Amino acid sequence: MGICFSSTPADDDESDSHAHFAGGNVTLITTKNAWDQKLAEAKTEGKVVIANFSATWCGPCKSIAPHYVELSEKYPSLMFLTVDVDELTEFSTQLDVKATPTFFFFKDGKEIDKLVGANKPELQKKITAIVDSQVPTGHK
Repeated sequence: MGICFSSTPADDDESDSHAHFAGGNVTLITTKNAWDQKLAEAKTEGKVVIANFSATWCGPCKSIAPHYVELSEKYPSLMFLTVDVDELTEFSTQLDVKATPTFFFFKDGKEIDKLVGANKPELQKKITAIVDSQVPTGHK
């Protein structure tokens, strides 16, 4: 399981830095206003939000990003967001993000779970549990 703690980005070519993190049904969040809008939208639609707090310079973030995009396509009933901790530093600090990637799970605007690190099996397990809990009783 990979985790990045450094907040000093390497000198990367930033031109395609976000290309790894968005795609499928993943929305890249670059402003606090966009975050607030998406959480409000999810609440209205009754969707659980999975938010990936990551950094373009973080190796483990890059390695799990394609898996995260796949999950977004597999589970369209959930809302998948990616937040660049370097673009929203103050907001990330408010949520107590100490390492990247950190995945937050929100329901009705409230945090219901959290996962720190690029742990694909654990991320899948948490998402599966959320999806399973959303199935209305009496339906298969």
